Amino acid sequence: MQYTFAERIKNVKPSAIREILKAVAQNPEIISFATGSPSTESIPVDEIHEISEHIFRTMAIPSLQYSITEGYPPLRDKIKERLKDVFNIGQDFDEVIITTGGQQGLEMTPKIFCNPGDTVLMENPTFVSGINAFKSLEANVVGIEMDNEGIDLEKLENTLKTHSNVKLLYLIPTFQNPSGSTMSYSRRKNVYSLCHKYNVIILEDNPYGELRFRGENIPPIKAIDTEGIVIYNGSFSKILSAGMRIGFICAPSQIIQRLVIAKQVADCHTNVFFQIVTEQFLSHYDVDAHVEKIRNIYRERCDLMLKVMNTSFDKSVSYKRPDGGLFLWCTLPQEADSMQLAKLAVTHNVAFVPGCCFMVDDTKPCASFRLNYSTPSREDITCGISQLGQAIDEYLKKENRR
Repeated sequence: MQYTFAERIKNVKPSAIREILKAVAQNPEIISFATGSPSTESIPVDEIHEISEHIFRTMAIPSLQYSITEGYPPLRDKIKERLKDVFNIGQDFDEVIITTGGQQGLEMTPKIFCNPGDTVLMENPTFVSGINAFKSLEANVVGIEMDNEGIDLEKLENTLKTHSNVKLLYLIPTFQNPSGSTMSYSRRKNVYSLCHKYNVIILEDNPYGELRFRGENIPPIKAIDTEGIVIYNGSFSKILSAGMRIGFICAPSQIIQRLVIAKQVADCHTNVFFQIVTEQFLSHYDVDAHVEKIRNIYRERCDLMLKVMNTSFDKSVSYKRPDGGLFLWCTLPQEADSMQLAKLAVTHNVAFVPGCCFMVDDTKPCASFRLNYSTPSREDITCGISQLGQAIDEYLKKENRR
C-alpha cells in the first residue's frame, strides 16, 4: 500500500542526535560527545531505590492507578515551593502542570497557541527537538541570530514588526542548547519589554538552570513576569533522572487550563509512580547537596575537556568557556562544514553533532558543532578530544584551511 502522510509531519526530519546515537550503539569503540544526557554519576540510584520500596509498601495502588491530568498535587506544591526558593518564580496568577518531560511542554505550548501558518520566533541555533515541535504543528518558524548577550534585540524587534501573527518567542536563556551561552540580565529585561509591547508570549525553556558551576546566577525571565506573558518550561531530567520523564510548566492559570485539555488528548497524565518518586525525593532528601554534587562533576569534566582542547585543537578553532550546563560550542574557520568533519570524525571513532542540526534552516552548511561533556567519562574525554583534534587537522589540511 502507498501511504500518504500529513503535511505537518512530512517536513519534520528525524533527530540527528538520535540517529548519531544509533551509529554509536552499533560501534562500541566510538566515543560519543553527541548526547545531551546527564552523567550516570548524577542519578541518585540508591535514593530512588529506597523511595520506590517505600511507595510499594505504603501507597502502591495510588501510584499505579489513573490520576488527574494536572499532576500529583503534593509534587505540584513542591515544585511551586522550589521555584520560589531557587528562582523567585511564581505570581498569584501562576499555576503548575506536570508534563512528560520538558519536551512535552515544547509540543503542547504551540498546540494551544498556534494555528497553521502562525509565526514562532526562536534563537538560531537552538534545540533541535524544539524546532521540530513547532514545525510539526505547521508553524512558520523564524530563527534570529544571537550575539554575546543573547538573542539580537534589533533583529528581534525588526522581525516582530515585519512578520504577521507572531504568537511565541522560544528561548533557552541559561546555558543555551547548543551554544552553552547565557543571556545577560539586561537583555532578558529588554526581550521581556519587547514581547510585552508586541503582545507575544515567551516560552522560556530552562532545563539547565540549576547546573551553574561558575559565576553568579541570573534570574529567569519568568522571575520578572508581572504581566503573565511567560510560560516557564522546566524538567527534572538533568538533576534527577532523564528516564523518569518528569517535567513541568509554570504559567498563568488560564494557560494551564488549556494545557490540561491538550495533555488529556495526548497522554491523560504523566507517569504517577515517578511523580511520587520525585515528590518524595524533594521532600525527604537534601536536593541542594545533590545538585551541588552534579555541578562539581560537570565543572571538572568541562575544565578537563577545555584543557585537552587547548592542546589538541588547531588554533583556528574557536570556543567559549561555559559557566554551566552540558555543552561546548566550537566553530571551525569560516565557510567550513562541520557535517563533513562529523563524517570524518567517525572514522577516528569520535561522534558529535554538527551545527546545522540546530539551525532553523538545516540545509545550509554550518562551521560550528556541539560537544557534550556530561556523559563521557574522564578517560573518554581525554582520548576522544585528542582523536577529534586529529580529525580536525586532517579535515583542515584536506580543505586547505591551514
